[in-house]
Amino acid sequence: MKDIITLGIESSCDETSVAIVKNGREVLTNIINTQIEIHKQFGGVVPEIASRKHIENISEVTKQALKEANINFEDIDLVACTYGPGLVGALLVGVGYAKALSFALNKPLIGVNHIEGHIAANYITFKELEPPFLCLIISGGHTHLVYIEDYTQFKILGKTRDDAIGEAYDKVARVIGLEYPGGPKIDKLAKEGQENIKLPETYFDNLDFSFSGIKTAVLNLNHKEPNINKADLCASFEKATTDMLINNTTKAINEMKVNKIALAGGVSANSYIRERFKILGKELGIDIYYPELKLCTDNAAMIASAGYYNFIAGNVSGMELNAVPNLKIG
Repeated sequence: MKDIITLGIESSCDETSVAIVKNGREVLTNIINTQIEIHKQFGGVVPEIASRKHIENISEVTKQALKEANINFEDIDLVACTYGPGLVGALLVGVGYAKALSFALNKPLIGVNHIEGHIAANYITFKELEPPFLCLIISGGHTHLVYIEDYTQFKILGKTRDDAIGEAYDKVARVIGLEYPGGPKIDKLAKEGQENIKLPETYFDNLDFSFSGIKTAVLNLNHKEPNINKADLCASFEKATTDMLINNTTKAINEMKVNKIALAGGVSANSYIRERFKILGKELGIDIYYPELKLCTDNAAMIASAGYYNFIAGNVSGMELNAVPNLKIG
């Protein structure tokens, strides 16, 4: 069977990324141009600035990717891009560029759901991983428990009813004086603290999540007790949020009778969450997967991988492909 080379493009937020991936799992190159330093001064991503930076960067990042992979445009078999969810202006840059490449090269265009991309990051790190399995997607915009029936078939078991977990981490970090991006800063500071502050955990009869209550509790505590130990607060916040993740995931394991769980999304880089899930895996005798750190955050390799599996399944996009900022999975 001929190798299939996919050029992937990711521009849903503040990373301009282009990757070249062979057969959905072998990364030839994965260039990520991040805007973190630019947005840090604003305490978060400014959509208009992000869009302008994508326009400035995308051609150069693509050239860099081709050079590093030692291939030409003619060697590309597919062009895959994120078309949602994300910031509409940022998405449009990647979608427009992908459509132009697809048209000019006369190669198939594959629109990829960003959340599906995060799931596919695990296929790159773990060549042996195949569906079906359970995936917990935890990021700045999403908290989903998804049953992966096949590479392009997904069943949502539970999701957040309000804030995504990453959003809660960033807001808590900002309030206690940690700079953007907040998630990694909380992870680091929590290592110096004790889990000695009782924080509310929210549970439902189903597998849904809620993080607004715990976020508000931390904000109120910080306001009422300005001298509270910030390391203890971070450690206690991490424990309580992870308790909620573990609780629902354990229920989903029993419900779906699975023996494989994958973590995905930016928050899956959190060292405490990884360790707790590793312990869960040992307790239940199941396999736990999470992508290598550079594949947890937004990147084009995961988009190329998901694009490859969509192409194999016959899911090819037309030139009418457009950005869908609120795109859902499943």
